[in-house]
Amino acid sequence: MQVGRGQILGFIGPNGAGKTTTIRILVGLLKPTSGSASIAGADCLQDARKIRRLVGYMPDDFGSYNNMRVSEYLDFFGAAYGIGRRRRTERIDEVLEITHASHMKDLFVDALSRGMQQKVAIARTLMHDPQVLILDEPANGLDPQARIEMRGMLLRLSGLGKTLIVTSHILPELARVCDLVAMITKGKLRAFGTVDDIMRNVRQRRTFEILLLQHDQVDRVAALVRDWFQQHAAQETSGQTDVTGAEAEMMVRFSTSLNDQAISPLLGHLVSRGEPVAQFREVTADLEDAFLSVAGSDDTTPGSDSQAAADATEAAAAERRSSHPTGPTKETPSR
Repeated sequence: MQVGRGQILGFIGPNGAGKTTTIRILVGLLKPTSGSASIAGADCLQDARKIRRLVGYMPDDFGSYNNMRVSEYLDFFGAAYGIGRRRRTERIDEVLEITHASHMKDLFVDALSRGMQQKVAIARTLMHDPQVLILDEPANGLDPQARIEMRGMLLRLSGLGKTLIVTSHILPELARVCDLVAMITKGKLRAFGTVDDIMRNVRQRRTFEILLLQHDQVDRVAALVRDWFQQHAAQETSGQTDVTGAEAEMMVRFSTSLNDQAISPLLGHLVSRGEPVAQFREVTADLEDAFLSVAGSDDTTPGSDSQAAADATEAAAAERRSSHPTGPTKETPSR
């Protein structure tokens, strides 16, 4: 993985995949068994002291002290980094302004809401003005409004030239702000690149929807689609085609690994059998679909229990997309 200045990397994977281990290596708290890592030219193993000046790390739990105001809390961590008293006072105001938390300056830390605590935690991470920020689950436990504010904060930090590595299980939110995404499972990097690149390269199956004109067409068209795919089963490269009908929506959905050229005759086949079609469209995938594909296909073989689980996750993703047909939109920060 390589992340440039001002870029945001979304670092995702299931629990136990190795995300925290990777982070601990990057911040100099753990020695790697092999390989190497560097930040701004500093070796994460040999230059641990320098790394701690270059990196700001926010863990997923908020460590606070009782009966301490926000200003006192930030002053404490500023002193721990050796920042002089006068500069600490200035820096506290600066980081609270960056995180839109100036109104919290005199509030007690342990009385803050989860969203307010997350803002203070990022302010604490910024006290020594690091070049790289590593944020572990910054949106965890936040309500929708707080997540929107967190998203805006990440974009502002990127606009200030900070490089961000963000872990999160809220993948649609992550897709909105990330320049790059890295997917890890079982300690191995499975995918790395932009969201669009990963969509093209990771997902093995695509989902299509056929919108019909009448309710009574659904069962007939679903049967025709199944028969058509049985005749073209040899062309499938990953699993069997799953065909479902939704009479209330006048919709038939199916997932397939066939490319555009191979799938194009299906529409003509339906029309030739006297079934009018209002729309024939591919459902836009999102980051969650790509993640399900990586997690479900990891170390699977055809016919195995793991492969069955992978097929099940693909079907679940298709069902989830039916209520959210529009893909994610990448937000552009004002730099």
